[in-house]
Amino acid sequence: MTDVVNYLLSHGETKAYMSSQGKGGRMITVMFDDETQKLARELGVKIALPSHKLRNKLDSKIVTTKLGNEAGVDSVPNVLTRGSTYEKLRDVADKSNLGGDLVVQTPYGDSGKTTFFISSEKDFKKYKKHIVDQQIKIMKKITPKCGTVEAVATRHGTLVGPMLTELVGHRELTPYKGGWSGNEADTHAVTDEQKVKITDMVKKFGNRLYKEGYKGTFCIDYLIDKDTDEIYLGELNPRVSGASPVTNLITQKYGGIPLLMFHLLEHLGIDYDIDLDEIQQRWLSFDAWSTVVFKHTSEELRRLDEVPRSGIYRMSPQGNTEIIRRTADWSNASGLDEAFFLRILGPGEYLYKGADMGVLLVRGKLQIPSDKLTLRAKNWVKEMRGEFRSSPLEKDEHPTLDDREMLYKLY
Repeated sequence: MTDVVNYLLSHGETKAYMSSQGKGGRMITVMFDDETQKLARELGVKIALPSHKLRNKLDSKIVTTKLGNEAGVDSVPNVLTRGSTYEKLRDVADKSNLGGDLVVQTPYGDSGKTTFFISSEKDFKKYKKHIVDQQIKIMKKITPKCGTVEAVATRHGTLVGPMLTELVGHRELTPYKGGWSGNEADTHAVTDEQKVKITDMVKKFGNRLYKEGYKGTFCIDYLIDKDTDEIYLGELNPRVSGASPVTNLITQKYGGIPLLMFHLLEHLGIDYDIDLDEIQQRWLSFDAWSTVVFKHTSEELRRLDEVPRSGIYRMSPQGNTEIIRRTADWSNASGLDEAFFLRILGPGEYLYKGADMGVLLVRGKLQIPSDKLTLRAKNWVKEMRGEFRSSPLEKDEHPTLDDREMLYKLY
């Protein structure tokens, strides 16, 4: 994504458009690097986000754990060390009483790509190349209920959005074991007692982030141990994230104030005064909404031929779907038989393992308490996946950045 953003910023049409708007604009992007910041400065545009250097530092799972410890926020029982041999891994884990089944994480990477489940030397050998000579976090394996919550670190303290649960590891949606593939927003997803504990955890962490120089939107993944009911810090996403669309839909639709507004207030330098507790009370009651992220689950690199259009789709009683209106407003889905689909990749673009192809937003929940997809969810996934058509690459065909010029444009 960063390469695509940089390509667009350096492209002639983008430069011409931004020049016509005058200096002093702001932009928000999910991922960016030093080159993005340089291109934005040349165009007279400010990136309304903390610097890439700070975000990259905080993005490390190792740094997140250390900051959590400093803030008084517990992580799953763990030890931080450097990956070397299986014997060393076991020795360190045994001294910390982490048990026989371990979860090992490396500092950086997308959901599911840097989390390894190790119960034997055979498992270690399978992931050895990813672990050796890396700073690693060795954790006790728990049976977690996974969730996420978006918040904003502000000068007045940390404002915490609604709690979401996660769609994790569904083979229909992601090729990665433990990989994220969407969120559910439901007021009954966690108990009132858990909401209080999670809110306190996120506030403590957000206030620690602000002291570190980070301000604005961030996302915390939380874990609830199904066996003990203990609540732990999972990961930090120091950015606008996949939880942002449903979080801002809920905070705007049911509370009148989108969470993102407070991010903008911080980065636009506007002086303001708010009652955080009063604002958060507005977001306590809302209808259930879910997002589903479709990823390319195959190892094969392919070219897209047909892709469903962005808009509102309706599912018939027989389980068939059709687009009923083109729109960019995801809140327009009016019933459980409707959903909003956002195209991410378009015809002619390339599919690689884990590539995000599109996002579906639906009313209601899509998982049962055992975290399995409901029949309704499976029907939506099957039907929308069936709208994609792709072809294998020709022998001499190799994707380049230029081929992705249209990436992330809305159709």
